[in-house]
Amino acid sequence: MIPLRRPPLDGELRDRLSRRAAALRDRAAGAAEARQEWRRARAVRGSLLELLETTAPGITRCMYCGDSEGTAIDHFEPPARASLRAFDWLNHLLACSHCNSNEKRDRYPCGPDGSCLLVDPCREDPADHLRLILPTGEYRPRTEKGAETIRTFGLDREVLKRGRAHAYVRCKSMLRDYGGLCRSGERSEAEDVVRALRVHPFADVLYAMVRVMHEPGAPLVMGAQVVAALQNLVDGAAFPYRVTIPEARPGGVPTAERAAAPPLGSGGTERGPG
Repeated sequence: MIPLRRPPLDGELRDRLSRRAAALRDRAAGAAEARQEWRRARAVRGSLLELLETTAPGITRCMYCGDSEGTAIDHFEPPARASLRAFDWLNHLLACSHCNSNEKRDRYPCGPDGSCLLVDPCREDPADHLRLILPTGEYRPRTEKGAETIRTFGLDREVLKRGRAHAYVRCKSMLRDYGGLCRSGERSEAEDVVRALRVHPFADVLYAMVRVMHEPGAPLVMGAQVVAALQNLVDGAAFPYRVTIPEARPGGVPTAERAAAPPLGSGGTERGPG
């Protein structure tokens, strides 16, 4: 998972959602009625899907696993628990059919104080709760929320771990190519590599690589050329995702954090990668 920026709604879609949400409130609709109204709202769902696709990582990747194509709108807080949020834009995320129907379903774990124990990638940085072990593709929890997120979305299933491990190898190779092309002045081909990285599955792998590039052992683990290429991407505002990067102080130990510049072509808007 990577942090994503939820774009603003246009006036027409906002009004359509508001009217449907108000109708549910007026009828004090329960879960069954909310689901029925959601299924009937085909045009609204189509507009929401198009907007979520612009926010998803890569080519409409699932916002949870980052592997499969996102084809479904998931209610982060399910109608079974919060029927009146069925048409709440802040409650909609793009998911693949497996994560939505086979893993998460109506699960919404909460702590003793009632707070949600799932990471919402549009509200927080998943890296604060999840640590990705790059060579193995395994997620390990940093917090209780991280542990529940791994369980609920099935982020530890074998196909995802293998996919992330292979993505790590591919990303390193692409970054070495990118660095070489930059050094030789082949700007057009270097930009082709950046465009390929933008739509590469498992965006969390590249994100995690940038998060750790200032750690003392990064050049030994990933290779000095890869670390240099990552830094070049960030410094040139070509990194395809918004990320908070630990600053390196003498000795390679991170200090305060800074936000990476928005990706090329983003125009500095709040729109996420897509």
